[in-house]
Amino acid sequence: MSPTHRDVATVGIGGPVGSGKTSLLTKLVPQLCEAGLDVGVIANDILTQEDANRLRDRFEGVVPESLVAGVETGACPHTGIREDPSMNLQQIDSFLVEHPELDLVLIESGGDNLAATFDPELADYSLYVISVAEGDDIPRKRGPGVVDCDLLVINKTDLAPYVDADLQVMRRDARSVRDGPFVFTDCKTEDGIARVLDHVRDGVLFA
Repeated sequence: MSPTHRDVATVGIGGPVGSGKTSLLTKLVPQLCEAGLDVGVIANDILTQEDANRLRDRFEGVVPESLVAGVETGACPHTGIREDPSMNLQQIDSFLVEHPELDLVLIESGGDNLAATFDPELADYSLYVISVAEGDDIPRKRGPGVVDCDLLVINKTDLAPYVDADLQVMRRDARSVRDGPFVFTDCKTEDGIARVLDHVRDGVLFA
């Protein structure tokens, strides 16, 4: 019997536009591949393949072009990850036709703190990415994206001094509103990326 999406580990990466989801993917995917994993990537967008094309360029020579795909939701991206994930599930099944050895699929989607939550059938493990530039009050606003994700990623820490964001306040509030882990990251220097990888491995690959 041919494998289906139920046979492949999946990680959802959500967050608002500009939070650094694509930069995070750019750091995570090559390291996952170097660890010997066959990785696919799906980028959700409303009407274009722009995000997927950008990822194909970034992953050239790392991930086969046939394992980077765009899903055009035709509506707010959260429709394709939360209300009706069928398009994404079909894309994973399409990956498996050509790549039955696939180990892991990462699914990126934009969305605000209320919208970017993943249907459990689509994502075995979910990350929600915020930027310190959005304000250090984001964690304590307690949106489902921040509270319910498996791992909260507080990104762009290098910008904190320039936007008057207090990382200690964000740390305190994230700890207060969440039962699960959170990680501070700076994708430019790769600070925190190893910790994100450890959480992904522990949460979905070795669970």
